[in-house]
Amino acid sequence: MARPKAKELTARELEVMHIFWDRNQVDPAIELTVSDVRDAMQKAGRDLAYTTVATLVRILMEKEFLNQTNEERPFLYRAVRSFDEVSGNMLGEMIQKVFGGSREKLLMRLMEERKLTSKELKAIEDILRENS
Repeated sequence: MARPKAKELTARELEVMHIFWDRNQVDPAIELTVSDVRDAMQKAGRDLAYTTVATLVRILMEKEFLNQTNEERPFLYRAVRSFDEVSGNMLGEMIQKVFGGSREKLLMRLMEERKLTSKELKAIEDILRENS
């Protein structure tokens, strides 16, 4: 029996998605080629072969994170799922799997990890004030 396709993103797939998300902040209608993605990865210090990046883009299309927007070469791709959607889903899954669904345990672990900066502390206070 064939193994079902994983819906989670690998570290490399996430790298590719971050390129789309970062570019979307500048231009929400951005469409990128595999070469564009490879060039951006190379500038970030990740020198992958074109075929490797093309495979990652194909997998992301199969997982429905990217969509091909044209029929002629060079093919153009656009992010289908936003950073907020994906990060929210991934965080929710992690909280469920690691902390048994307890956001309190997650927050406690974050606080134990390292001392918060004054900027981080202020941001948390602002969030708490907004939610009370």
